[in-house]
Amino acid sequence: MIHYSCDQCKRPLDPDEDLRYVVKMEVYAAMDPLEESDDDDRDYLLEVQDILQRMDDGANDRIGDDVYRTMRFDLCADCRRKFVAHPLGRAANKQFDFSQN
Repeated sequence: MIHYSCDQCKRPLDPDEDLRYVVKMEVYAAMDPLEESDDDDRDYLLEVQDILQRMDDGANDRIGDDVYRTMRFDLCADCRRKFVAHPLGRAANKQFDFSQN
């Protein structure tokens, strides 16, 4: 039997009593388009293939996490509620209360 615990508060989750929530996160580098050029002869498919081959060859072990990473977390109901309210771990900006002068 697989035993789960909340990745936030570390509380064991009983599959018969507790509802377990899964959070999947995907973090990737934003690739903004470069300035358009008149280079119609450029072989983009070959360039992508070269990049993927260098990643497979282990030329740079860190490029994978710097460019793309996925994460998965199990949460209990209380931690899920907190996560949904503040997904970045901080409260939203407070609104100013102005007097009725």
